[in-house]
Amino acid sequence: MANPPVCRIMDYGKFRYEESQKAKESRKKTVQVSIKEVKFRPKIGKGDFDTKVRHMQDFLADGHKVKVTLQFRGREMAHPELGSRILDAVIEQVGTHGKVETMARLEGRNMTMVLAPEKKAVVKKPHESKPAAHNEKSADDAPASAQPQQQAAVQAPAEPVAEAVVETADPA
Repeated sequence: MANPPVCRIMDYGKFRYEESQKAKESRKKTVQVSIKEVKFRPKIGKGDFDTKVRHMQDFLADGHKVKVTLQFRGREMAHPELGSRILDAVIEQVGTHGKVETMARLEGRNMTMVLAPEKKAVVKKPHESKPAAHNEKSADDAPASAQPQQQAAVQAPAEPVAEAVVETADPA
């Protein structure tokens, strides 16, 4: 403690406002990661499987975690290896979009696995409207005088720039 004690007189309303602004700013910087669940069955068809995997890739590209649940019914419980084959195929199909966070494990009648997005996954941008095809100009439609200039700019090599290192000695 300081001697004599130091006291700061301040506006309490202003203090509360600044604290709420700091809290609001810190909440804005946090990232909410949601978990999307995709359910499979051991006897899933090829088309359904591909559709579900495509949805999983979209979720992972958006930065969400994906919980893959494989549901067994009746006699399907006698063959859990069929379920693990399907989950292995899911991992193979997802490929570079995600990595396995929690390996597949059997919990009652469900086999679950959690996939997380890769760190280098880029967040998808909203779809932009595409211009009409008849409004676009290609390189063939450009005037003939513009084409040689473009080609000359491409073919001209850049000149190397010499770098000089300047060292200064301290007089001390």
